Amino acid sequence: MLLSYLLYETGVVLSYAGCGLLLMVIGYFVVDLLTPGKLHVILWEQKSRNAAVLVASDLAGVAIIVIAAIRASSDDLTAGILSTLVFGILGIILMGVSFLLIGLLTPGKTGDIINSSQMHPEVWVNATAHLGIAGIMAAALL
Repeated sequence: MLLSYLLYETGVVLSYAGCGLLLMVIGYFVVDLLTPGKLHVILWEQKSRNAAVLVASDLAGVAIIVIAAIRASSDDLTAGILSTLVFGILGIILMGVSFLLIGLLTPGKTGDIINSSQMHPEVWVNATAHLGIAGIMAAALL
């Protein structure tokens, strides 16, 4: 009985963890798509702090949404995973839209800002927008 319970719960945890990991990977690729240049080069070779803040805030935002979606999900594992995926994708889309809107409403080119060797205020605005969107979605889910 206990072993059966532990195996089932382990499966649940692994299912949600896999779902969250998949969504964070998708979030990373969306940031890569929206930023000029290859994000892995900008992060690991150029060591851009601006890009790191942007990616970190996106990943944290996705994680917040996934946590809230899991917490709000029903006892039905399939429905819970599905709703987590839907709300996670919605959050990624909203974060991408906010990134594009901030880029349109502020002077300068996003590529210049991301690739800059100095920290740029627009990156912090984007990071805050990502986390704000995640918080709003989490509140709505819970």
